[in-house]
Order: sequence, then structure tokens, then C-alpha cells
Amino acid sequence: MAYDEELADRIRALVADESDLTEQRMFGGLAFLVGGNMAVAASGQGGMMVRVDPAESDTIVAKTDARPMVMRGKPMQGWLRIDSKSLATKRQLTRWVTLGTTYARSLPAKRKGEGPSPRATGRPGRRRARG
Repeated sequence: MAYDEELADRIRALVADESDLTEQRMFGGLAFLVGGNMAVAASGQGGMMVRVDPAESDTIVAKTDARPMVMRGKPMQGWLRIDSKSLATKRQLTRWVTLGTTYARSLPAKRKGEGPSPRATGRPGRRRARG
């Protein structure tokens, strides 16, 4: 399933003034990165993925309709899935986008070309040949 382009446009409008913002296709969706760190993504499975402080993810799940992001059968601490119905209004979307961008901004910026960590992609890292 392709990501929801309308949702991506709505996210883009909210993050337009964010400094050091990039967009990157990943996880079958379109991710929005701040300082090279993924903040939110229009998911290829519908809805949105949001990156939050892992120490706060259980509390956020308990108090909202967010669900833990699950990859290969395992919940990923610090990654939440938000269904489309919970993103219907600008206020709802703004809340989640703000949460994701605030956390991404709190992380050390990645150097250009560094890309997502192997842990974020679920794939082993690539090693450069020495020589």
C-alpha cells in the first residue's frame, strides 16, 4: 500500500518552517526527518508513525489511542502508530507532529549521508571496505 499523499501534504504544511528538514522514503512511506533523525512518517500501511522519547512511549500509549509500532512481531520502544481516524483534524495532526519533531530535534544531528541507524531500519549496518 502506498502512503497517503494527502496526509503527507498535511504533515509537510505543518513542518514547512522546521530547520534542517528532509523527506525520505522509508518503511514503505514518506518520512520527515529533522537533523537527520526521523520525526514522523506518512505510513505505507495507512496512518502515521511518530517517534517519541522511548521513556515516555508506554505513558503516551496508555493515555491516547496511539499503539506501539510493531516490526517483525516486536514492539519498538519510542515508535508509535497513529490511525488515520485519529489524524482527521488539524489539531489532532499538529499534536502528533509536534511530539515527533520535538523529540527528533532533541537528538544529536546526523551528518549528511549518515542516514538512519541500522536499528531504525531493522537492517544490519553496512561496513565500508578498508583500503
